[in-house]
Amino acid sequence: MTKYIVSGYIGFDNFGDEAIAGVLVKNLKNLGAEKITLISSNPKKTSELYNVESTGMLNFFRPLLESDVLISGGGSLLQDVTSLKSLFYYLLIIMSALLIDKKVFIFAQGFTPFRTKIGEFLTKFVLRRCTAITVRDVNSWKMLAGWNIPAELVADPVFGIEIPDKEKHGIGVQLRGCEGLTDEFLNKLADEIKNRFGDKEITLISLQDNIDLPVLEKFASRGLNVKILKNLTVQEALEKISSLEYLVGMRFHACLAGIKSGVKILGVNYDIKVKTLAQETGFPLAELDGQNLSESFDKMFEIKPYEYRIPEFKFPALL
Repeated sequence: MTKYIVSGYIGFDNFGDEAIAGVLVKNLKNLGAEKITLISSNPKKTSELYNVESTGMLNFFRPLLESDVLISGGGSLLQDVTSLKSLFYYLLIIMSALLIDKKVFIFAQGFTPFRTKIGEFLTKFVLRRCTAITVRDVNSWKMLAGWNIPAELVADPVFGIEIPDKEKHGIGVQLRGCEGLTDEFLNKLADEIKNRFGDKEITLISLQDNIDLPVLEKFASRGLNVKILKNLTVQEALEKISSLEYLVGMRFHACLAGIKSGVKILGVNYDIKVKTLAQETGFPLAELDGQNLSESFDKMFEIKPYEYRIPEFKFPALL
């Protein structure tokens, strides 16, 4: 019987990371885990949601001491694009586990080029001391191979979720705040949707309200007939996405859920992880400068969802 502690972006009501946490908990329970503890920004809610132990973001050391294995991931935890502060935090948890001789598994993470030398150096230093590493895309695998760090290539855990098969109709738009997202792009996107879908209702989907809602509300003011969905559970978000015929999506896991459920996807290239997913699975991308937007919509209409290249997720052996 093994006691696991999980470090991830948990408790922030982010659709993708909460979906990954759900996959992790389910599979660890299936392995017969004696105890599962999630490090969370909202321990009470997390414990109730997954029926496991949970601890605060800064109160991880004692639970770590009482566990056998640390799982770090999935998602894109070990990167300095968001900030060095977040990278240092996740590396600190891993280093703490290594210093007290715990096994450390890097679970289905995605890696992107580092902005800083110190961020890259520390990440390499830590990864070389981990028990095992799995990555969720080929580019991450190549990056670590270039560092002479062995890793196993796996599918993103959300590919392992069973998504309800719904009758497809309508278009959804999922946007998030990010550097480079301009009013000009939002105007072009709104005009393109008006031209393509006329006066049909557009469903705007928020998958992390504090980041997505301000942009979606701004987009809603562009004269479209819209309905905004917010405060969604993972299951509610999956059911809504799976019922769409078309989805313009920015978030990695919004696009992934759409692919998995046979929705025609147009991704917005705000981050290299979305570009990588598009290349690996086969959906078109719109650039944030809006220059190729009309052409990208044409490609979305031509998609045959059965031609998506959908990888099979298999939970890796942890011991």
